[in-house]
Amino acid sequence: MTTSGRAAGGPARAVPTTRTRRTLVVALAAGLTALIVTSLSPVTAPSAQAFPARDKQAVIDYLRSITGTSVVSGQHNKEPADQPGQYTQQVHDITGQYPGLWGGDLMFRGQDAANRQRVVDQAKAEWANGSLVALTWHACSPTGPSTCEFEGGVKTQISQAQFDQVVTGGTSLNQTWRARMAEVVPYLRQLKDAGVPVLWRPFHEMNETWNWWGGRPGTNGGAKIYQQMKDYFDSQGLDNLVWVWNVQDNPNASWAGYYPGSSYVDVVSLDVWYKNHPSQGDYQQIQSIAAGKPIALAEMGKVPNDSLLTSQPRWSYFMVWSEQLRGNNSNAEIQSAYFHPRVLNQGEVQLGDGTPTTPSPGPTDRTGPITGLAGKCVDVAASGTANGTAVQLYTCSPGVAQTWEVRTDGSIRNPNADKCLDVTGQGTANGTRVQLWACNGSGAQQWVHSSATQTLRNPQSGRCLDVTGRSTADGARLQVWDCSGNANQRWSLPA
Repeated sequence: MTTSGRAAGGPARAVPTTRTRRTLVVALAAGLTALIVTSLSPVTAPSAQAFPARDKQAVIDYLRSITGTSVVSGQHNKEPADQPGQYTQQVHDITGQYPGLWGGDLMFRGQDAANRQRVVDQAKAEWANGSLVALTWHACSPTGPSTCEFEGGVKTQISQAQFDQVVTGGTSLNQTWRARMAEVVPYLRQLKDAGVPVLWRPFHEMNETWNWWGGRPGTNGGAKIYQQMKDYFDSQGLDNLVWVWNVQDNPNASWAGYYPGSSYVDVVSLDVWYKNHPSQGDYQQIQSIAAGKPIALAEMGKVPNDSLLTSQPRWSYFMVWSEQLRGNNSNAEIQSAYFHPRVLNQGEVQLGDGTPTTPSPGPTDRTGPITGLAGKCVDVAASGTANGTAVQLYTCSPGVAQTWEVRTDGSIRNPNADKCLDVTGQGTANGTRVQLWACNGSGAQQWVHSSATQTLRNPQSGRCLDVTGRSTADGARLQVWDCSGNANQRWSLPA
């Protein structure tokens, strides 16, 4: 997101140790939607809310653990740096909840750079209260001074020759850039010393051209300056940084050309600005690049709705951009997002020795049979390969009809047919049959496995893969049905 101007706001909040939970009832009267807030009562947060010191792996493991089942709410807080909690406070004013993730920025203007300590102090307080911490840095171009205005300083272009110097050791621009990175190291080190892992998202929107680092694919482009920052920060002992790589939804192709490599990335993220929510194509492309790493919506103007959260269940967190919270969303929309059953707010995020609030992760890349009722297998009728081929229960036997790839993108594919397990016609009703269909990344082809209940749930319909009539006969058709955890809905995935 390009950032400009200042939004008015109060002083940074003192983070509370209790939360207020509200029950929301939406009533329609006189053609208007009225939000009635009832049962208002303070709820003391669980002891796990106040995070002790943790290393970065605790955050990465947590994001993996909720993938496919829950998503952490987040709110960005942009300049001025002397008010680093103003937009998070707005969330609380509207919902009675604080976000499960606080986002801040090391910023660019002189007066904001002078207040970086306030940003760090806010990050420590948010972490202590049970929110994850994310930081962005709108760094000034090394062709200019270390502090700058957004226009012409961050939002600016430099030549390819200048960029090449920035990433070439020993050049004057490289030395300038290294000195600039060194300016923020003490602030990040404070967070390390306090045991605060940071979701660190440098060079965001790497595929865009509004910024001086962007629009440079290939090994010597944005990927290289990202790699060099990680190598430098690693050399400074900043092992608390969870490295978040980021692109924007426009241009919406060839994102992998900016990827610095798996060893440099912990979380793969997307900024959504050219539409309200990511498309299924965006969702699939991000998952393809991530190859099993957690994925996130690092910036968005519109809060998620039920359709997004159910059809794209593998986002691990979302972060709404500062002034867009109120500028692009109604109070009812914000409340609906924060009270969605999949969304985790402050006090509901539990790390390390806390008990996770959600089932174990969804499917991962595995290949083999899927077994269910009476020890029989999920089977493609007559080893068919055509769209619409029935999927059934059948006595297990070696062969292509019972070989399935359970994939990290949430789909389940039959390699022989090169088609996916699909809810017919995008149906959501009880009794909708399951079939083979060309893989398309739609919600009809998303499945989330719970190791606790052994169910395979289709988030779009909210229903589970089910053997019709609890039949154990060969050829019994598979369908979706209200999740019950009965034996005809229990499935063992390939090892």
